Formats: sequence, C-alpha cells, structure tokens
Amino acid sequence: MRKLSATALAAFVVVTLLTSVTLAQHGGGWGPLGQHGKLYDPKSVVTTHGSVTVVERFTPLPGMGPGIHMTVETKQGLVDVHLGPAWYVEQQAPKLAVGDRVAVTGSRITLDGKPTIIAAAVSKGGATLRLRDVDSGVPVWSGGRRARGGR
Repeated sequence: MRKLSATALAAFVVVTLLTSVTLAQHGGGWGPLGQHGKLYDPKSVVTTHGSVTVVERFTPLPGMGPGIHMTVETKQGLVDVHLGPAWYVEQQAPKLAVGDRVAVTGSRITLDGKPTIIAAAVSKGGATLRLRDVDSGVPVWSGGRRARGGR
C-alpha cells in the first residue's frame, strides 16, 4: 500500500513539474499578471487604421516567450502593435500579412520611446482577431471567466 502511495506521489510531482514548465514556456509573461499584461491600460484604449508594414516574432521583455509584433502605417505615422504570444496568435484567424489594411483596437502606450499598442482586437476585412478583453486587458488565451468578461 505504501509503495502505491509513493508511486502516486512521484507521478503527481512529475506531472506538476511538466505542467509548470509547459505553462512557463507558453505563457512567458503574456498573461494578465505577467510583465506584458501589466502594460495594458483600459483608460488608453484607441482604435487606429492603417496598412501592415511588418509582421514578425519578437521577445518583448527579458524572460518572456516569443510574441507576434506588427508595425502599422497610419495617418499619424508608424505604430508598433504587440499582438500576443506566438503559440496563440499563429493558430488564430485572420492571418495578418504585410500590405493588409487593418483596424487595431487596444491600449496605446509608449514603449522604448515609441508609440505602441497592446492589441485587444485586429480587424481585417470582415474578420476580427480577438486577443484581449477591451475593458480589462485580460488575454483571451488565459481562459476562464475573466477572459470572457466575467469576474
């Protein structure tokens, strides 16, 4: 009986460690309490329109997993747009590419001295890529009621 309990405990520890490593690799600070999530300010939400000039993977802050970034040329100039973790964005539609006309809604901040938007949604044609709750900034990839606007 004790041997079965020790085996069950060992299995629990291994599963817990593997889950923690996986979540760390996937989340990497993009969640609502992560480094990047803290930058989203619901009081600074804007919608801007323009043409995509760059779409690329990037590491936004030390210790974070790779994310997807794009640059949008607007009437006011170039704006950096941070979409979300690569593992999430690359699985969603619509796919974004250089030359696309888009509408970006998100929190406008200044990052490294440049205008930047932490995107909540990106619309292209009739489709919308949903990334965060506009009012709270909670990422849709974090799951749970909070991501759907609940408390």
